[in-house]
Amino acid sequence: MIPFFAFPPEVRRVIYTTNAIESVNARLRKIIKTRGHFPSDDSATKLIWLALRNITEDWTRPTHHWKAAMNQFAILYDDRFTRPAS
Repeated sequence: MIPFFAFPPEVRRVIYTTNAIESVNARLRKIIKTRGHFPSDDSATKLIWLALRNITEDWTRPTHHWKAAMNQFAILYDDRFTRPAS
């Protein structure tokens, strides 16, 4: 937790959005666990596809503060940060 707070607030906002990925994984695990057994791989694939379709319906907002975070990454990791060609 302490390394997280070592980053500037702009970077922490963007890192925190990775919780969305963890949320998707948790929701998929819940759906698969409650279903239990699948008669075929095709049925499992269809269930996952339907679940992802329902999960992504909630995604309406883009990532905020990305430009500010990129600027902070450029300052913090200048030697590893690749700037786009102008």
